[in-house]
Amino acid sequence: MIRLGVVGLGVISRFYLAAIAALPDCELAAVCDPHGEALDPFRDKARCHADHREMLAGGGLDAVVVTVPNDVHLDVCRDVLHAGLPVCVEKPLATTLEDGAELAAVARDRSLTLFTAFHRRYNSNVLALREELAGAGPVESLTVRYLERIEEHVGRDRWYLDAARCGGGCVADNGPNALDLVRWLLGPLRLTGVRITRDATGIDRQAVLELHGSCPARVELDWSYPGECKDITACLADGTELRADMLGGYPGFKGSLWHEYEGVLRDFLGAVPLGARWDDAGLSALALVDQVYRVEGSQSGA
Repeated sequence: MIRLGVVGLGVISRFYLAAIAALPDCELAAVCDPHGEALDPFRDKARCHADHREMLAGGGLDAVVVTVPNDVHLDVCRDVLHAGLPVCVEKPLATTLEDGAELAAVARDRSLTLFTAFHRRYNSNVLALREELAGAGPVESLTVRYLERIEEHVGRDRWYLDAARCGGGCVADNGPNALDLVRWLLGPLRLTGVRITRDATGIDRQAVLELHGSCPARVELDWSYPGECKDITACLADGTELRADMLGGYPGFKGSLWHEYEGVLRDFLGAVPLGARWDDAGLSALALVDQVYRVEGSQSGA
C-alpha cells in the first residue's frame, strides 16, 4: 500500500482524490492547502496541513501528488524530492525551462521518480486511436485541437489568468497536454511554425503551432472558444481520416477526467519503483513551450 500526500486542493485535486479512493493499492495519508476551508472535508480522513514542509516533516508518506498553481511547482516539488519522495506533478512541469531542468536534475541525483501528469494520454478514445493507427497505413498529417473558454474551467483558481503565475496563457497551460499527444503519437518533434494571438492584457488566448515528427502536425489552442472541443484527427496517406474525440462518451463538465486521472495515478504508482529511470518527456514538452515563446518573440522583434 502506497501512502500518498496531496499538496493543493484546487479545481483538479478532486480527480486525484477520486482516483486514490478507487485504486486498491494506495491510500490518502495527508492533504495540504493554505486555505482552511479546503481542508475541512478531510479533517477525519487524513492528516491536514497548511504548509507542505510541515506535511513532509510529519513523515508517513511514500509519494506525493502536487496540484498547486504552476508558479509554485518548483518550490513544492523540489522540497518533496529533497525529502526523498517521488512526486507526481500537474503539467506543466514548471513555469520555465530552467526550473523544469532543475527539478529533473534533483530527481536524477536522488534516483527518484518525477512524473508529469499528462492526463490525456489515458483518455480511452485517444488510446483507441493510437491502437488503430498502429494497424493503419502511413499517417500523412495530424491535428490536435484543444479549445475551451478558460474562465469556465478554472473555478476559484484565478491564477490561471495571471501570466506570471501560469507561465503564460494557452501555450503554457494547455500546450503541454496537446504537444505531448503529438509527440506520443508521432515521436520526437521539431517546431516549424508559430502563430499566437494575445488579448489586451498580453495573455496568449489563441495559438496555432506547426510541428514535424514522423509527419507534419498542427496544434490549435484557444482559451476563448465558445464551448469546449478537444480532439485529434489523423489523415492517412490513402485519404482515410481517423479521429478521437477526447470528450466523446463522457457527458457532464470535465466528465472524461475521472477515468483519465485514474490512469495517471495508476501509471504513477507503477513508475515509482523505476526512480530516475522514469522519463515521461515532461521536460521535453516544457522545452517546446519555451521554444514557441522564443520564436514568437523573434517574430515580433521582442
